[in-house]
Amino acid sequence: MASGHRKLGRPTDQRRAMLRNMTTSLLKHGRIETTVPRAKELRRTTEKMITLGKRGDLHARRQAAAYITEPKVVQILFDEIAPKYQERQGGYTRIYKTGPRRGDAAEMAIIELV
Repeated sequence: MASGHRKLGRPTDQRRAMLRNMTTSLLKHGRIETTVPRAKELRRTTEKMITLGKRGDLHARRQAAAYITEPKVVQILFDEIAPKYQERQGGYTRIYKTGPRRGDAAEMAIIELV
């Protein structure tokens, strides 16, 4: 895949909106259940947000606020989540495969913050 990202069967604007919402949810709840390709794509954006949180300056906060859909989650990211990973060099998320979904047999996974 030359473009460097998965298309997930959606137009660009819908895909971006979905990933923004999923990133917000993951940071808010700590873990979410989704399909494996979505989880793998979500891992990329979430790790970038946590890295911004670790930087912790005003510019990083504004960049995160531009992506994350809820201001309260931005605050949680910078005040609670990022300090936990201060010593860690990446790898902030974990993906568990949970087997096929009942309706369409899509491979499901749980993605959570480590």
